[in-house]
Amino acid sequence: MNLNVLKYFPLMPEQASDEAMSYDHLYWFISGLALFFGVIVVIMTIWLAIKYRRGSTADRRNPIDHHKGFEALIVSSTMILAMFTFWWSMNEYVRYRTMPTKAKEIFVIGKQWMWHLQHMNGIRENNELHVPVDTPIKFTMISQDVLHAFYLPEFRAQYHVVPGRYTELYIKPNKTGRFRILCAMHCGTQHSEMVGWIYVMSKKEFAAWEANGGNKYLPIPTTMAEAGKRVWDTKGCNNCHSGADTFRGPSLAGIYGTTRQLDDGTAVADTSYLRDSILTPWRRLTKGYEATMPAYQGQMTEEDVLNLIEYIKTGTNTAEPGKLSPYSVPSPGGTRFGPTRVKSATDLSNENDSAPMTQAEQGAERR
Repeated sequence: MNLNVLKYFPLMPEQASDEAMSYDHLYWFISGLALFFGVIVVIMTIWLAIKYRRGSTADRRNPIDHHKGFEALIVSSTMILAMFTFWWSMNEYVRYRTMPTKAKEIFVIGKQWMWHLQHMNGIRENNELHVPVDTPIKFTMISQDVLHAFYLPEFRAQYHVVPGRYTELYIKPNKTGRFRILCAMHCGTQHSEMVGWIYVMSKKEFAAWEANGGNKYLPIPTTMAEAGKRVWDTKGCNNCHSGADTFRGPSLAGIYGTTRQLDDGTAVADTSYLRDSILTPWRRLTKGYEATMPAYQGQMTEEDVLNLIEYIKTGTNTAEPGKLSPYSVPSPGGTRFGPTRVKSATDLSNENDSAPMTQAEQGAERR
Protein backbone atom coordinates (compact mmCIF):
# COMPACT_ATOMS: atom_id res chain seq x y z
CA MET A 1 0.00 0.00 0.00
CA ASN A 2 1.31 3.42 -0.93
CA LEU A 3 1.47 5.58 2.17
CA ASN A 4 2.49 8.70 0.28
CA VAL A 5 0.99 11.20 2.69
CA LEU A 6 3.22 13.93 1.31
CA LYS A 7 0.48 14.80 -1.16
CA TYR A 8 -1.71 15.86 1.74
CA PHE A 9 0.77 16.73 4.50
CA PRO A 10 3.98 18.25 3.07
CA LEU A 11 6.03 17.49 6.17
CA MET A 12 8.92 15.97 4.22
CA PRO A 13 10.64 16.53 0.85
CA GLU A 14 9.05 14.95 -2.18
CA GLN A 15 9.90 11.39 -3.11
CA ALA A 16 12.25 11.08 -6.10
CA SER A 17 13.25 7.41 -5.88
CA ASP A 18 11.90 3.99 -5.01
CA GLU A 19 14.13 4.02 -1.95
CA ALA A 20 12.46 7.23 -0.74
CA MET A 21 9.01 5.62 -0.81
CA SER A 22 10.22 2.53 1.04
CA TYR A 23 12.05 4.68 3.58
CA ASP A 24 8.94 6.78 4.20
CA HIS A 25 6.82 3.66 4.77
CA LEU A 26 9.22 2.55 7.49
CA TYR A 27 9.46 6.04 8.95
CA TRP A 28 5.70 6.50 9.20
CA PHE A 29 5.29 2.98 10.64
CA ILE A 30 7.76 3.71 13.45
CA SER A 31 6.25 7.16 13.97
CA GLY A 32 2.77 5.59 14.07
CA LEU A 33 3.85 3.09 16.72
CA ALA A 34 5.40 5.84 18.81
CA LEU A 35 2.27 7.96 18.46
CA PHE A 36 -0.06 5.03 19.26
CA PHE A 37 1.70 4.03 22.48
CA GLY A 38 2.35 7.66 23.38
CA VAL A 39 -1.36 8.47 23.13
CA ILE A 40 -2.25 5.43 25.30
CA VAL A 41 0.26 6.50 27.96
CA VAL A 42 -1.00 10.09 27.94
CA ILE A 43 -4.66 9.02 28.13
CA MET A 44 -4.00 6.55 30.94
CA THR A 45 -1.90 9.12 32.83
CA ILE A 46 -4.62 11.76 32.60
CA TRP A 47 -7.38 9.29 33.49
CA LEU A 48 -5.53 7.92 36.54
CA ALA A 49 -4.53 11.41 37.66
CA ILE A 50 -8.18 12.50 37.60
CA LYS A 51 -9.53 9.30 39.19
CA TYR A 52 -7.03 9.21 42.05
CA ARG A 53 -6.65 12.91 42.63
CA ARG A 54 -6.50 14.16 46.19
CA GLY A 55 -9.92 14.20 47.75
CA SER A 56 -11.53 11.78 45.26
CA THR A 57 -13.79 8.98 46.51
CA ALA A 58 -12.03 6.29 44.42
CA ASP A 59 -11.64 2.95 46.20
CA ARG A 60 -7.97 2.58 47.16
CA ARG A 61 -8.31 -0.72 49.03
CA ASN A 62 -6.51 -3.86 47.82
CA PRO A 63 -4.66 -2.19 44.86
CA ILE A 64 -3.59 -4.58 42.07
CA ASP A 65 0.21 -4.48 41.74
CA HIS A 66 0.58 -7.09 38.96
CA HIS A 67 -1.38 -9.16 36.44
CA LYS A 68 0.48 -12.00 34.75
CA GLY A 69 -1.84 -12.24 31.76
CA PHE A 70 -1.74 -8.50 31.05
CA GLU A 71 2.04 -8.35 31.53
CA ALA A 72 2.55 -11.32 29.20
CA LEU A 73 0.37 -9.64 26.58
CA ILE A 74 2.24 -6.34 26.80
CA VAL A 75 5.70 -7.91 26.74
CA SER A 76 4.94 -10.34 23.89
CA SER A 77 3.16 -7.77 21.69
CA THR A 78 5.86 -5.13 22.09
CA MET A 79 8.57 -7.75 21.51
CA ILE A 80 6.88 -8.85 18.28
CA LEU A 81 6.55 -5.25 17.11
CA ALA A 82 10.18 -4.52 18.04
CA MET A 83 11.49 -7.58 16.21
CA PHE A 84 9.34 -6.83 13.15
CA THR A 85 10.62 -3.25 13.08
CA PHE A 86 14.20 -4.49 13.46
CA TRP A 87 13.75 -7.00 10.61
CA TRP A 88 12.20 -4.37 8.35
CA SER A 89 14.91 -1.79 9.14
CA MET A 90 17.77 -4.26 8.69
CA ASN A 91 16.30 -5.53 5.43
CA GLU A 92 16.07 -1.98 4.09
CA TYR A 93 19.59 -1.14 5.27
CA VAL A 94 21.16 -4.22 3.69
CA ARG A 95 19.26 -3.67 0.45
CA TYR A 96 20.33 -0.05 0.10
CA ARG A 97 23.91 -0.62 1.24
CA THR A 98 24.41 -3.43 -1.29
CA MET A 99 25.83 -1.69 -4.33
CA PRO A 100 24.39 -2.81 -7.70
CA THR A 101 26.71 -4.68 -10.04
CA LYS A 102 25.55 -2.61 -13.01
CA ALA A 103 25.19 1.07 -12.32
CA LYS A 104 26.29 4.44 -13.63
CA GLU A 105 29.25 5.35 -11.45
CA ILE A 106 29.87 8.91 -10.27
CA PHE A 107 32.95 9.99 -8.33
CA VAL A 108 32.33 12.57 -5.60
CA ILE A 109 34.94 14.73 -3.87
CA GLY A 110 33.82 16.82 -0.92
CA LYS A 111 35.86 19.89 -0.14
CA GLN A 112 35.32 23.04 1.87
CA TRP A 113 32.80 24.08 0.71
CA MET A 114 31.66 22.50 -2.54
CA TRP A 115 30.92 19.20 -4.23
CA HIS A 116 33.08 18.11 -7.16
CA LEU A 117 31.49 15.34 -9.25
CA GLN A 118 33.00 13.43 -12.15
CA HIS A 119 31.47 11.00 -14.66
CA MET A 120 33.32 7.96 -15.97
CA ASN A 121 33.57 9.55 -19.43
CA GLY A 122 35.49 12.50 -17.99
CA ILE A 123 32.67 15.05 -17.72
CA ARG A 124 33.17 17.11 -14.56
CA GLU A 125 30.63 19.14 -12.63
CA ASN A 126 30.79 21.38 -9.58
CA ASN A 127 27.77 21.55 -7.26
CA GLU A 128 25.68 20.13 -10.10
CA LEU A 129 25.02 16.59 -11.26
CA HIS A 130 23.10 15.39 -14.31
CA VAL A 131 21.87 11.79 -14.29
CA PRO A 132 19.31 9.77 -16.29
CA VAL A 133 16.01 8.69 -14.77
CA ASP A 134 15.28 5.02 -13.92
CA THR A 135 19.01 4.24 -13.85
CA PRO A 136 20.96 2.94 -10.82
CA ILE A 137 23.52 5.52 -9.73
CA LYS A 138 26.51 4.54 -7.61
CA PHE A 139 28.52 7.25 -5.87
CA THR A 140 32.14 6.60 -4.89
CA MET A 141 33.02 9.36 -2.45
CA ILE A 142 36.01 10.79 -0.59
CA SER A 143 36.79 14.04 1.20
CA GLN A 144 39.69 16.32 0.35
CA ASP A 145 39.86 17.91 3.79
CA VAL A 146 37.39 17.31 6.65
CA LEU A 147 34.44 15.01 7.31
CA HIS A 148 31.41 15.74 5.11
CA ALA A 149 28.12 13.93 4.52
CA PHE A 150 26.60 13.61 1.03
CA TYR A 151 22.88 14.11 1.68
CA LEU A 152 20.14 13.83 -0.95
CA PRO A 153 16.88 14.56 0.90
CA GLU A 154 14.49 13.83 -1.99
CA PHE A 155 16.13 10.42 -2.42
CA ARG A 156 16.30 9.74 1.36
CA ALA A 157 19.98 8.97 0.92
CA GLN A 158 22.92 10.10 3.04
CA TYR A 159 26.37 8.78 3.81
CA HIS A 160 29.58 10.15 5.26
CA VAL A 161 32.35 11.42 2.99
CA VAL A 162 35.56 10.63 4.82
CA PRO A 163 39.15 11.88 4.28
CA GLY A 164 41.51 9.12 3.19
CA ARG A 165 38.85 6.47 2.63
CA TYR A 166 36.32 5.73 -0.12
CA THR A 167 32.68 5.36 0.82
CA GLU A 168 29.75 4.42 -1.41
CA LEU A 169 26.12 5.42 -1.82
CA TYR A 170 23.41 4.18 -4.18
CA ILE A 171 20.19 5.69 -5.53
CA LYS A 172 17.80 5.00 -8.39
CA PRO A 173 15.85 8.14 -9.43
CA ASN A 174 12.30 7.47 -10.58
CA LYS A 175 11.23 10.97 -11.63
CA THR A 176 12.74 13.87 -13.53
CA GLY A 177 13.36 17.24 -11.97
CA ARG A 178 15.83 19.26 -9.91
CA PHE A 179 16.69 18.02 -6.43
CA ARG A 180 19.02 19.22 -3.68
CA ILE A 181 22.51 18.12 -2.65
CA LEU A 182 23.34 19.05 0.93
CA CYS A 183 26.08 18.39 3.46
CA ALA A 184 24.65 16.79 6.60
CA MET A 185 27.85 17.17 8.65
CA HIS A 186 28.99 20.49 10.11
CA CYS A 187 32.21 20.95 8.16
CA GLY A 188 33.18 24.55 8.86
CA THR A 189 32.02 28.14 8.76
CA GLN A 190 30.42 27.88 5.31
CA HIS A 191 28.77 24.51 5.89
CA SER A 192 25.32 25.94 5.16
CA GLU A 193 26.51 27.11 1.74
CA MET A 194 27.67 23.65 0.64
CA VAL A 195 24.60 23.18 -1.53
CA GLY A 196 24.23 21.67 -5.00
CA TRP A 197 21.61 20.28 -7.34
CA ILE A 198 20.91 16.96 -9.02
CA TYR A 199 19.21 17.24 -12.39
CA VAL A 200 17.39 14.01 -13.22
CA MET A 201 16.71 13.93 -16.96
CA SER A 202 14.93 11.62 -19.33
CA LYS A 203 17.27 9.12 -20.96
CA LYS A 204 16.95 10.89 -24.31
CA GLU A 205 17.72 14.30 -22.80
CA PHE A 206 20.64 12.89 -20.82
CA ALA A 207 22.10 11.26 -23.95
CA ALA A 208 21.93 14.64 -25.72
CA TRP A 209 23.49 16.38 -22.70
CA GLU A 210 26.26 13.80 -22.55
CA ALA A 211 26.90 14.05 -26.31
CA ASN A 212 27.19 17.80 -25.78
CA GLY A 213 30.13 17.16 -23.48
CA GLY A 214 28.10 18.04 -20.41
CA ASN A 215 27.98 21.70 -21.47
CA LYS A 216 24.35 22.78 -21.54
CA TYR A 217 25.36 26.12 -23.04
CA LEU A 218 26.79 24.60 -26.21
CA PRO A 219 24.32 24.28 -29.09
CA ILE A 220 23.29 20.73 -29.89
CA PRO A 221 24.52 19.72 -33.38
CA THR A 222 21.76 19.65 -35.98
CA THR A 223 23.73 18.11 -38.85
CA MET A 224 26.31 15.35 -39.15
CA ALA A 225 28.94 17.88 -40.20
CA GLU A 226 28.31 19.97 -37.06
CA ALA A 227 28.60 16.87 -34.92
CA GLY A 228 31.80 16.01 -36.78
CA LYS A 229 33.18 19.49 -36.04
CA ARG A 230 32.72 18.73 -32.35
CA VAL A 231 34.60 15.45 -32.71
CA TRP A 232 37.35 17.27 -34.63
CA ASP A 233 37.73 19.84 -31.84
CA THR A 234 37.43 17.29 -29.02
CA LYS A 235 40.11 15.01 -30.45
CA GLY A 236 42.39 17.94 -31.28
CA CYS A 237 42.75 16.96 -34.94
CA ASN A 238 43.88 20.47 -35.88
CA ASN A 239 47.05 19.98 -33.84
CA CYS A 240 48.47 17.88 -36.67
CA HIS A 241 46.23 18.60 -39.68
CA SER A 242 46.36 22.33 -40.32
CA GLY A 243 45.84 24.35 -43.48
CA ALA A 244 48.97 22.96 -45.17
CA ASP A 245 51.09 19.84 -45.06
CA THR A 246 53.35 19.96 -42.00
CA PHE A 247 55.93 17.66 -40.48
CA ARG A 248 53.18 16.51 -38.09
CA GLY A 249 50.70 15.46 -40.76
CA PRO A 250 49.22 16.22 -44.18
CA SER A 251 46.50 18.80 -44.69
CA LEU A 252 42.96 17.47 -44.93
CA ALA A 253 41.48 20.57 -46.53
CA GLY A 254 39.74 19.51 -49.74
CA ILE A 255 41.08 15.97 -49.41
CA TYR A 256 37.84 14.16 -50.21
CA GLY A 257 37.85 12.65 -53.70
CA THR A 258 41.50 13.39 -54.38
CA THR A 259 44.18 10.82 -55.28
CA ARG A 260 46.65 10.25 -52.46
CA GLN A 261 50.28 9.22 -52.87
CA LEU A 262 50.98 6.34 -50.50
CA ASP A 263 54.16 4.51 -49.61
CA ASP A 264 52.95 1.53 -51.62
CA GLY A 265 50.94 3.18 -54.41
CA THR A 266 47.96 5.47 -54.68
CA ALA A 267 44.42 5.59 -53.28
CA VAL A 268 41.33 7.70 -53.76
CA ALA A 269 40.33 9.53 -50.59
CA ASP A 270 36.76 8.25 -50.44
CA THR A 271 34.71 7.43 -47.32
CA SER A 272 36.36 4.03 -46.82
CA TYR A 273 39.84 5.53 -47.13
CA LEU A 274 39.05 8.24 -44.56
CA ARG A 275 37.53 5.71 -42.17
CA ASP A 276 40.62 3.48 -42.36
CA SER A 277 42.90 6.48 -41.91
CA ILE A 278 41.05 7.46 -38.72
CA LEU A 279 40.74 4.03 -37.10
CA THR A 280 43.91 2.30 -38.39
CA PRO A 281 46.16 5.03 -39.84
CA TRP A 282 49.24 2.77 -40.19
CA ARG A 283 47.56 0.76 -42.97
CA ARG A 284 47.60 3.56 -45.54
CA LEU A 285 50.49 5.91 -44.83
CA THR A 286 50.76 9.05 -46.93
CA LYS A 287 54.09 9.14 -48.72
CA GLY A 288 56.74 10.93 -46.69
CA TYR A 289 55.12 10.31 -43.28
CA GLU A 290 55.65 7.77 -40.53
CA ALA A 291 53.10 5.90 -38.38
CA THR A 292 52.92 8.58 -35.67
CA MET A 293 49.17 9.17 -35.66
CA PRO A 294 47.33 7.41 -32.81
CA ALA A 295 44.80 4.79 -33.85
CA TYR A 296 41.21 5.49 -32.85
CA GLN A 297 40.03 1.91 -33.28
CA GLY A 298 37.89 1.25 -30.19
CA GLN A 299 38.22 4.89 -29.11
CA MET A 300 35.47 6.30 -31.32
CA THR A 301 31.99 5.09 -32.14
CA GLU A 302 30.95 4.47 -35.73
CA GLU A 303 28.60 7.43 -35.39
CA ASP A 304 31.53 9.68 -34.43
CA VAL A 305 33.55 8.39 -37.38
CA LEU A 306 30.72 9.04 -39.83
CA ASN A 307 30.19 12.54 -38.45
CA LEU A 308 33.90 13.32 -38.59
CA ILE A 309 34.12 12.15 -42.22
CA GLU A 310 31.16 14.37 -43.13
CA TYR A 311 32.93 17.32 -41.55
CA ILE A 312 36.16 16.57 -43.43
CA LYS A 313 34.18 16.31 -46.68
CA THR A 314 32.90 19.87 -46.24
CA GLY A 315 36.49 21.12 -46.63
CA THR A 316 35.92 23.73 -43.88
CA ASN A 317 38.00 22.01 -41.23
CA THR A 318 41.19 23.91 -42.06
CA ALA A 319 42.46 26.87 -44.05
CA GLU A 320 42.62 26.66 -47.82
CA PRO A 321 45.07 24.07 -49.22
CA GLY A 322 48.59 25.43 -49.66
CA LYS A 323 48.11 28.24 -47.15
CA LEU A 324 49.88 28.22 -43.83
CA SER A 325 48.09 28.23 -40.53
CA PRO A 326 48.42 31.63 -38.80
CA TYR A 327 50.03 29.71 -35.93
CA SER A 328 52.63 27.97 -38.12
CA VAL A 329 56.09 29.07 -39.22
CA PRO A 330 57.83 27.68 -42.36
CA SER A 331 61.41 26.53 -42.09
CA PRO A 332 63.78 25.74 -44.95
CA GLY A 333 64.83 22.33 -46.13
CA GLY A 334 63.12 18.99 -46.14
CA THR A 335 63.17 16.25 -43.53
CA ARG A 336 61.82 12.79 -43.02
CA PHE A 337 58.76 14.31 -41.35
CA GLY A 338 57.14 15.50 -44.56
CA PRO A 339 57.55 17.25 -47.89
CA THR A 340 56.65 20.83 -47.02
CA ARG A 341 58.49 21.31 -43.75
CA VAL A 342 56.05 23.52 -41.80
CA LYS A 343 56.34 23.70 -38.03
CA SER A 344 54.27 25.54 -35.48
CA ALA A 345 55.80 28.26 -33.33
CA THR A 346 55.33 26.03 -30.30
CA ASP A 347 57.18 23.16 -32.00
CA LEU A 348 60.08 25.42 -32.91
CA SER A 349 60.26 26.78 -29.37
CA ASN A 350 60.29 23.28 -27.91
CA GLU A 351 62.93 22.08 -30.35
CA ASN A 352 65.18 25.08 -29.69
CA ASP A 353 65.35 23.96 -26.07
CA SER A 354 66.47 20.49 -27.12
CA ALA A 355 70.19 20.18 -27.92
CA PRO A 356 69.93 16.77 -29.65
CA MET A 357 67.10 17.99 -31.90
CA THR A 358 69.01 21.18 -32.72
CA GLN A 359 72.06 19.16 -33.74
CA ALA A 360 69.90 16.86 -35.86
CA GLU A 361 68.30 19.82 -37.63
CA GLN A 362 71.68 21.42 -38.33
CA GLY A 363 72.97 18.16 -39.75
CA ALA A 364 69.88 17.83 -41.99
CA GLU A 365 70.36 21.35 -43.31
CA ARG A 366 74.07 20.72 -44.08
CA ARG A 367 73.15 17.58 -46.01
